[in-house]
Amino acid sequence: MDNKVIILKQVLGGITAAKGFRAAGMHCGIKRKKKDLSLVVSEVPGSAAGVFTTNRVKAAPVIVCQDRVKGGSLQAILVCSGVANACTGARGLEDAYALTRLVAEQLGIDEKLVAATSTGVIGVPLPMDTIASGVQQIVQVVSEEGSTDAAEAIMTTDTKPKQTAIEVEIDGRTVRIGAMAKGSGMIHPNMATMLAFIATDARISSPVLQAALSQAVNKSFNMITIDGDTSTNDSVLVIANGMSGCPEILMDTPEFDAFSAALTAVCVELAKMIVRDGEGASKLIEVNVRGAASDEDARLAAKAIATSNLVKTAVFGEDANWGRIVCAVGYSGADVDPEKIDVYLGSIKVCENGQGLQFDEEFASELLREHDVMILVDLKMGKGSARVWTCDLTYDYVKINASYRS
Repeated sequence: MDNKVIILKQVLGGITAAKGFRAAGMHCGIKRKKKDLSLVVSEVPGSAAGVFTTNRVKAAPVIVCQDRVKGGSLQAILVCSGVANACTGARGLEDAYALTRLVAEQLGIDEKLVAATSTGVIGVPLPMDTIASGVQQIVQVVSEEGSTDAAEAIMTTDTKPKQTAIEVEIDGRTVRIGAMAKGSGMIHPNMATMLAFIATDARISSPVLQAALSQAVNKSFNMITIDGDTSTNDSVLVIANGMSGCPEILMDTPEFDAFSAALTAVCVELAKMIVRDGEGASKLIEVNVRGAASDEDARLAAKAIATSNLVKTAVFGEDANWGRIVCAVGYSGADVDPEKIDVYLGSIKVCENGQGLQFDEEFASELLREHDVMILVDLKMGKGSARVWTCDLTYDYVKINASYRS
């Protein structure tokens, strides 16, 4: 086998960029006007993998999707937007399974090959008659050109659709990975709150695909935060249909490393899109922690900074208040020496060995006015590092969430 593996480039097409995938999005009536029903279909069954919310209160569709992923194969994913189907009891679970049957019947496939997910308001039952009518229509219009409609139809408070796709060369074959996601609020690490759907034409078994996905999620969706709330519905699902014709990707090979890197790149791109579109957000904040005693310590420190409302509001106010950053590091649980901590805001070093430095406040404010704000913390304790993405906390976040149900 030729072990040459090269990541090639980003490509157009979103979730339908991979060979053999079709998609569609439409308005069926869950919402008043906006698209609210999305469907992704593979020509053939594929290997399946998934990562789900760690919230003890799991929505019915999460339970159904976990069940489907255990089977190892998927061919279609239905997404309903506007109603979460969470905290709906036995009826919610029955409805979620019923949706998989509805889609299966329309596509002529086994219901165990269908996953059905939901997002939206908690505690409201699904309008099943409305969705059933929509399913009958949407299966007729799925196409290779349907990726943008599908991405738009999974949105809730999102202001823009989120989709991406890349190619990777594996043993001389071009493999594509396409994806879409939704997320704008209730976003927090430890399976960040969002929905993401990934399609690839790679040939890979379900266990190996699961390993690659878990790695990718830990470096992407589990490293973003908007407001510290972890939802009932967050799910990441992947279907790999093998239609690229590449040899099977096995664990602990250069091919796996290449595929895993490509999958991680897709997830990181979607994760950053989610943060940029955070409810009310005006800035993307990247928090880098280096020099930690371990990677886990770096993650603890970076997440503490990124989830600090005081840090997030300081960035919104363009205030170079580095003391809030040091404070967050101190309560993070990471092993730190207060007399070793260095802090940078963009290119400016504002704190050295735990003490403030003189710096140009106006220049620092200019850096904080940028759409992308960089915070770097060097703990000088070891070689551990981590990177987390968040956004600023603005007045609009309160406005959006004060009237979410209206």
